[in-house]
Amino acid sequence: MIEILEKFIVPGLKYLPPEMDSPQVRAMLLSIGMQESRFEHRKQVGGPAHGFWQFEQGGGVRGIITHPTTSEIARGICKRLVVPFIPAECYEAITYNDVLACCFARLLLWTLSGPLAGKGENQKAWEQYSAAWRPGKPHRESWDAYFNTAWLSLKEEL
Repeated sequence: MIEILEKFIVPGLKYLPPEMDSPQVRAMLLSIGMQESRFEHRKQVGGPAHGFWQFEQGGGVRGIITHPTTSEIARGICKRLVVPFIPAECYEAITYNDVLACCFARLLLWTLSGPLAGKGENQKAWEQYSAAWRPGKPHRESWDAYFNTAWLSLKEEL
């Protein structure tokens, strides 16, 4: 998990305003990546989603691009990463651009109201993940282990 943090979560968060980074953010990004792809699949097995956080073009990607609180931030990130600010282009780019995918995942969490779940708040974290990602086939039984692993990884990072 430390490698994932160092390779694309920490670098991705540097493209965002400083208030978008916190231990809660990092724990959620790690947990969601593990839940969605195990950080193994850049394209959803048997589905249309792309990137480690598994975004669909008409869902999360379009949502980030059009949401009033994330659109301009996403536009700036795409400009800096030389990715056209068009849903189809962003969708393709997040397949292999892990920094962009991380930024989009963080921006999707930014659309939620209230603070993100903290350590030990597994149910709240699950509810936030479910509200933002709206998984078609949710697997609640694996979430707690991923969320706890994420927090342990953060302890190692500090």
